[in-house]
Amino acid sequence: METQEQKSLFQKYKQQLSKEFFEIENNDALTPDEKVNKMIGTTSLICAAVAIQPLPFADIFILTPIQAFMGHKIAKIRGIDLKESGAVNVLKYLGGVVGGGFAAQQTAIGLYKIGLPGLGGIMSIPLVAGLTFGMGKVMDLYFREKAKGKEPTKEELIRAFKSGKSEGKKMNKDDVRNKMEQMNG
Repeated sequence: METQEQKSLFQKYKQQLSKEFFEIENNDALTPDEKVNKMIGTTSLICAAVAIQPLPFADIFILTPIQAFMGHKIAKIRGIDLKESGAVNVLKYLGGVVGGGFAAQQTAIGLYKIGLPGLGGIMSIPLVAGLTFGMGKVMDLYFREKAKGKEPTKEELIRAFKSGKSEGKKMNKDDVRNKMEQMNG
């Protein structure tokens, strides 16, 4: 049986997620750059929180749809009409462009969980946050240039990925906890 407090907490989470994630493109209080940065940051924290799950190599099946959703939203904010299924293809394409770093990190996350059950999930937080942040920055660059009728070079995409990955790797379990506390009000 659901209590009034549980219903209230659920409504608070739902409103927060709508404002910062599900309907961020409709938030008129933010500029497009602020919306994209908030989308990338929130998605990185969500993926980092999901990475705590203990199953090795399951992350890619859980994280990819979340990252594809981020790509769908970034495209929408940048004025590109892209279906969610199209976002998966763009994510795969861009993952291929930025290359081995994406695959190597997924492997490292899986190996952490095999070698360090339980602790491996916690230790993978900066890796997953960095990877997601980097992919978010790559997708943003890609869609910004597409909106102008251009396509970024491979070097520009790799530079955006490395810069974003470095920024995202600064996230840790305290950031995940703080975000959850922020949502709890």
